[in-house]
Amino acid sequence: MALWLQPGEEPETAEERADLDAIIALRESAAIELKEKGNEYVKMGKIHYKEAVDCYTRAIDQKSSDPLHNSICYSNRAHVELLLGNNRRAYNDAQEAIKANPANIKAYFRGAKAALALGLHSEASNFCVKGLELDPKNDELKEIGDKMQKLLAEEDARSKRALEKQHRAEALASVLESRKSKVGRATYKQLTGARKPWLDKSQMLHWPVLLLYGEVMASDFIEDFCETDMFSTHLDLISFPCSCK
Repeated sequence: MALWLQPGEEPETAEERADLDAIIALRESAAIELKEKGNEYVKMGKIHYKEAVDCYTRAIDQKSSDPLHNSICYSNRAHVELLLGNNRRAYNDAQEAIKANPANIKAYFRGAKAALALGLHSEASNFCVKGLELDPKNDELKEIGDKMQKLLAEEDARSKRALEKQHRAEALASVLESRKSKVGRATYKQLTGARKPWLDKSQMLHWPVLLLYGEVMASDFIEDFCETDMFSTHLDLISFPCSCK
C-alpha cells in the first residue's frame, strides 16, 4: 500500500499509484478546507485569531503541491500574526509567502509592516520597492515606502554625524598625543557646560579656558581660546573682579 512508502520511494504498482494519488487528493482538499476555515475564524474577530493561525498552520503542513495556495496560507497567517502583535512570525511568514509566489502583493505589504514594527527599516524598504515594481499604484505600499525613505534618510544623517564626530575625536587625540599634551578629566562642568578642546581645519587647537577667582568666589569663561591667541585678545570679554573695599 502507498501508506507504507518511505519518503522518496516511488509506487511500484498501479494500485500503489492509485492509493498515492488518493492520499495526495485528500491532502490537497484538506489544505483548502483548512485555509477557508482559517479565513472564517479571522472574520469572527480577535477572540478567534489563534484558531485561525492553527488552521493556516495545519493547511501549510498538508504540503500542498500548489505554490499559490501555500503562498496564500503563509500570507494569511502573517496577517493574523500582525494582528496578534507577533511581528517576527509575521515577517518570516511573509518571506515564505513570497518564496512560494513572488507575485503575492499582500505578502510584500505584510512583510513591510512586520519589518517596520521590528525596526528593520532597510528590509521594510526592500519589501516596498519590490512590491511596487509589481503594483506601482499600490497606495499601502507607497505609504510605508515613503515613511521608510524618510526614516532611512534620518538614520543615514545620524550615522554621518556620528562618523564625523568620531573622526574629529581621533584627529584631536592624534594632535594631543603628538604634542605630548596631557588632558585630565573634565571638571567644573556646571560652569563650562562640558565644553571640550577642538581642532579646526588648519589643525589649530582651540581650548575652553575657565578663570577662577577664589577670593571673591567668581569666574570668567572663555569658550574659544585658540592656541595662537594672545591673552590680551580676550581681555575685553573678561571682567576682573575687584576685592577692594
